[in-house]
Amino acid sequence: MTDVTIIILSYNTKELLLNCIKSVFETIKELSFEVVVVDNNSHDGSPKAVLKAFPDVRVIENSENLGFAKANNIVLRETKSPYALLLNSDTILTQGAVKAICDFMEEKDDAGICAGQLLNEDGTKQNSFAYFPGIFTLLFNESLINTISPFRKNKHSITHTEVKVDSCIGACILMKMEAVRKAGFFDESFFFFFEETDLALTMHQNGWFSYIVPRAKIYHLGGQSVGHSIKSRLLFSQSRRIYYKKHFPLLSCVYMPLIMVRLTADLLINLTVWTLTLFFATGKKNKAMLYYELLIWHMKGCPAVQ
Repeated sequence: MTDVTIIILSYNTKELLLNCIKSVFETIKELSFEVVVVDNNSHDGSPKAVLKAFPDVRVIENSENLGFAKANNIVLRETKSPYALLLNSDTILTQGAVKAICDFMEEKDDAGICAGQLLNEDGTKQNSFAYFPGIFTLLFNESLINTISPFRKNKHSITHTEVKVDSCIGACILMKMEAVRKAGFFDESFFFFFEETDLALTMHQNGWFSYIVPRAKIYHLGGQSVGHSIKSRLLFSQSRRIYYKKHFPLLSCVYMPLIMVRLTADLLINLTVWTLTLFFATGKKNKAMLYYELLIWHMKGCPAVQ
């Protein structure tokens, strides 16, 4: 039995994926591990490239894109390792990062999920954790809430000491399999986004918590495995709706009106700024179009996005 089962989801990011796997073998020295790539029906030759470059890596080829939760659960349900490391294909591990997180989890009995400090390509900090969504995050942008609240942690306030957080960003998370099994694995009604937040909240309700280990550094190359298209925003909105329906059933009657008000306000603000700049601020125009598409999708009753 290995110490850690490393799961990397793959979807049309061949070069990023190969670099990610290379960093795994170069930086993890003191732990036994297996690497499993779950390919969600890529069309760029990712599975063959992985098998050619890393013959010891196991590749599972899905006939369709199963999304984050269902694809990860394939391996999580069968692994015998005490820990599972979930990696985005656009991450690069640094020396000793996984060992540092694993050592902390061994010492901290109530740790269910842990992550290190995510870094941009230039070495600056990315946000590595998130607060559980609530009523205020339906009404206001979370960055605004973080700015005006003096009590909220942020990426700059976490420096050297391990910190308990609500949930960890899922680009690189180490999970204690005992906690994952008791929480019931990932909820497969989520296709993409909110899966790790949902699991962290379920764990939290069962006495398992999430932590950041800041000395463990992981490069995360800007969410390139996700993208920033209208489809990704629709997937986010779809998963957010599932999350609130599951964890805040009493809000179900006001959820849609609140979202519609917020989207309408965002649309009008960006259109106004675009107009005031004599139509030179194309970024505001693009944001306005994005909010328009999201507004129309909600008005249509949030049809399923895959």
